[in-house]
Amino acid sequence: MNDINVSQVLAQIRTLQAQAAAAGARSAAPAASAAAPSASALGGSSFASALKSAISDVNGAQQDATRLQKSFALGDQNVELSSVMLATAKAQVEFKAMTEVRNRLVAAYQDIMNMPL
Repeated sequence: MNDINVSQVLAQIRTLQAQAAAAGARSAAPAASAAAPSASALGGSSFASALKSAISDVNGAQQDATRLQKSFALGDQNVELSSVMLATAKAQVEFKAMTEVRNRLVAAYQDIMNMPL
């Protein structure tokens, strides 16, 4: 078994968190706009299919992160801690962006439903 220095691992985790936060700040706006692209950008496809595609992408990122976590936990030598942490952070950022888009869609729907006729 490898001799692991806790301070090195902690420093690596903090570095990855900072990188994920920076990447999240850069991709938060594109992720939100990618979740609901215009129909012309999708070649005329429906909003429902665009939303389904975005949800599928987020689900794929979460499944990849879970797969890497399991491989690392089982001692796979080909999986590094940094790749596990990065995939997990990426999935978390994508999920938060999707949740924010959902919240805004629900709020817009409620605003429309509460409009007087």
